[in-house]
Amino acid sequence: MSAAYCRIAPGHPVHCCYHDREYGFPTSEESVLFERLVLEINQAGLSWATILRKRAAFRTAFADFEVDRVAAFGPDDIDRLMADSGIIRNRLKLEAAAENARRIQTLRQSHGSFAGWLDTHHPRSPQDWTRLFRQTFRFTGGQIVNEFLMSVGYLPGAHVPDCPIFARIIEHPPPWARVSSRI
Repeated sequence: MSAAYCRIAPGHPVHCCYHDREYGFPTSEESVLFERLVLEINQAGLSWATILRKRAAFRTAFADFEVDRVAAFGPDDIDRLMADSGIIRNRLKLEAAAENARRIQTLRQSHGSFAGWLDTHHPRSPQDWTRLFRQTFRFTGGQIVNEFLMSVGYLPGAHVPDCPIFARIIEHPPPWARVSSRI
């Protein structure tokens, strides 16, 4: 998104809060990482504004993105979600969310957490990240993976350097900036 997003988001009724408070900021909180992954998957083929407008409904439908609760979703839950007009009703995306939650549970066993898994594999090129995500998760193509990683600070590009939010993000600093400063 970056340059265009940094131009349209400030003051925008849908994009402003996400752009100014979340996008590109590093996080290790599992529910936040899982939410971003699910939202990026659901955004495929749609506008980000559509996803942001439906975000509250997604949180309700996906148990506030508590991984263990979503991992327990079965066929009846998927049918319930398919009937929920507040979210994106795509069976493949809904099944991917439940399966990806189960895969995050597995990552806890091998890496301590989803964030631990990301940290273990950082840094990587966008192409290598995409290959890794495709081996690990469902419904994760290149654009989904790149946007997810930018949104949580593992890849640069969420904001242009002259965007006021860029300076706030660097204060934290995100994983991509920690690697860049060592080079």
